[in-house]
Amino acid sequence: MLSRWIKQFPFSPVHLAFLLLCLYFSVYQPSFQTEIILVVALFLLVNRYKNERQSLIKLAVLAVCFAGFFFIQRFLNEHKSGASQPPAQLRLLPDAIKINGDLLSFRATDQGNTYQVFYQLKSEKEKKQWQSQTQSMDISYKGRMEEPVGQRNFRGFDYRAYLKTQGIHYQITIESFRSAVPSKTWNLFDWCSQLRRKAIVWSKEHFPHPMNQYMTGLLFGYLDTDFEEMDQLYSSLGIIHLFALSGMQVGFFINGIRKILLRLGILQETVEFMMYPLSFLYAGLTGFSVSVVRSLLQKLLSQKGIVGMENMAVTIMFLMVFMPFFLLTAGGVLSCAYAFILTLIDTSSYVGFKKVLLESTCISLGILPFLTYYFAVFQPWSIPLTFIFSFLFDLVLLPGLTVLFLFSFLKPLTIFNTVFILIEACIRWIADGTSLPLVFGQPTGLALLGLIFLLGVLYDLRKKKGLRLLCIGAIFLVFAWTKHPLENEITMVDIGQGDSIFLRDWKGRTILIDVGGRVSFKSGEKWQERHQSANAEKTLLPYLKSRGVGKIDALVVTHTDQDHMGDMLEVARQIPIQTIYISQGSLTQPKFQEQLKQLHSSIKVVNRGDHLPIFESYLEVLSPDGVGDGKNNDSIVLYGQFFQKRFLFTGDLEEAGEKQLLANYPKLEVDVLKVGHHGSKGSSSDAFLDQLHPQLALISVGKKNRYQHPHKELLERLEKRSISYLRTDERGAIRLIGWDHWRLETVR
Repeated sequence: MLSRWIKQFPFSPVHLAFLLLCLYFSVYQPSFQTEIILVVALFLLVNRYKNERQSLIKLAVLAVCFAGFFFIQRFLNEHKSGASQPPAQLRLLPDAIKINGDLLSFRATDQGNTYQVFYQLKSEKEKKQWQSQTQSMDISYKGRMEEPVGQRNFRGFDYRAYLKTQGIHYQITIESFRSAVPSKTWNLFDWCSQLRRKAIVWSKEHFPHPMNQYMTGLLFGYLDTDFEEMDQLYSSLGIIHLFALSGMQVGFFINGIRKILLRLGILQETVEFMMYPLSFLYAGLTGFSVSVVRSLLQKLLSQKGIVGMENMAVTIMFLMVFMPFFLLTAGGVLSCAYAFILTLIDTSSYVGFKKVLLESTCISLGILPFLTYYFAVFQPWSIPLTFIFSFLFDLVLLPGLTVLFLFSFLKPLTIFNTVFILIEACIRWIADGTSLPLVFGQPTGLALLGLIFLLGVLYDLRKKKGLRLLCIGAIFLVFAWTKHPLENEITMVDIGQGDSIFLRDWKGRTILIDVGGRVSFKSGEKWQERHQSANAEKTLLPYLKSRGVGKIDALVVTHTDQDHMGDMLEVARQIPIQTIYISQGSLTQPKFQEQLKQLHSSIKVVNRGDHLPIFESYLEVLSPDGVGDGKNNDSIVLYGQFFQKRFLFTGDLEEAGEKQLLANYPKLEVDVLKVGHHGSKGSSSDAFLDQLHPQLALISVGKKNRYQHPHKELLERLEKRSISYLRTDERGAIRLIGWDHWRLETVR
């Protein structure tokens, strides 16, 4: 009946879905580009239906209805951000519980609002209680509420925007619980949350590691911090999507349930009706992820005779209603793009290996613009590895783990854990033997649209050699521009409490001054230890990759403090470094020497007067002069004059080092000063500032850091001299960019 109703539409559902997609982005992510695309879409559709007045009117009415719905949803979502006081009570969503060492996080609701909640566990006993928690609870507490951290770096991950797509506008940090009692609820979503949490806890308690991780990941779409190491390996190989529940996995479960019900003798009409609540239950058990809901919708629609592009179009429209913000996340876009490409390509004339090869190639090319837009990299090895491991995951592990989970209520069969240990050993071996991902850079929104358009034209004209080569050339040109933007830049990356400054000229030569790193204060017991990735994983490395940086010509390690060189090994592991420049004093630190031995880079000791070429000029080493101790006042200090501006990069130089520098260079003046030691009280002294006369001071500092940098006295010294200053904790990353003169940009 639904199929017949859709076929009676006076216009194509595909055309309506196309228009709604343009409306969707123009409402939720308004910009000049999205508005232009909407105008073009309207022009094309008016031209298509200009001789079908009634069809055009009905199309317009539906579009206006959806547009109104989009505006209402956006208004309601923004209105939720107006809360001023934390709620007195929260209702726990148990399937969102995650524990990392002594850090507990979960999501909770109150009066239709959802919050991200954090709490530091006080004892090992309390940790075990939360690990086994499966019930929804009403919680009263003492704590504070604040907005999540926003975007910190150019094109960087915006945690605040991501949470908003989940309907979350505030995070709450709980200091202590006043009460926590099991809640009574008739909400179906709460029941699904409890049921999913019970399945996850059962799996983790009755199956050993790593088997339990694969069980919760493949069956329930849940991976916690214990999987962090393997998560990084699967990601580096480009096959982490194997854990994202796909159409094949959804089909396996839905077809399996359907066959069981029919075998039990239930009438087909009854089974068809039962599939709706059972599909909802399955979606709940997997956390209502976009990929699962999309796959379920497509599966149910196909059973009603709606197939092909019509199936895709109707699915998109349903998702717009039931999951309004599904296309504002990487997962939602990639899931729908993958399904669209599979729907679009026709491989019916091919068989066997050729068919698989064509599908893999089309999917890889089609998804590439989206992968680079969100992650800036592409792992070529992901194509053969996906082909190999998808059979293992979808045809062996998925059904096997399903059977083991269902029968675990009789007796858990843990003997198969050896298989998962072997799989992980195999993944480590492959990761060691494969090359690094290709760094394409992160295209702009306009470049992304251009790539999608060119790939569509290429697919349409694939049999016309001349035009095909022209399209391929245009695609390569867009990728080349993204990877090599032909601009000069000096960027102070926001890495929190630490330093990292990136320089690149239009020819592509790169210099990185320090890499940052997390200063760890180890204390407490074993149960309190948290799994932590390198700070550069979420700050410096994404920025470098977004700019298309596949190698670093020179890394200057100013000194051996952890917040300047702590992430050196991680950066070198992901982006090759040609030469590392260090001071003689740094070699007096045994720990630093051990790290240098693990690198595959040329190591050079700098001396005063050395030059590092960049920007048709060079950076000159002004300090240190002699062998120091590798600490703050032994920092490598660099000076350069680029496009009528003089720059001074001071590391963690403090007053004693500044006096020595002034004694060596009594006429030194600069326009832009990188303030030493993150703006500490002992840096940028009166005498230093009086001689340098900087116009702009840049301060790299972490938000709410324990050292209270930048110090009030330092800021007063700058203000007294009318020196403008910018801080990364307030403005995010700071960038000077241009061709023959500098243009100042900040993230916030």
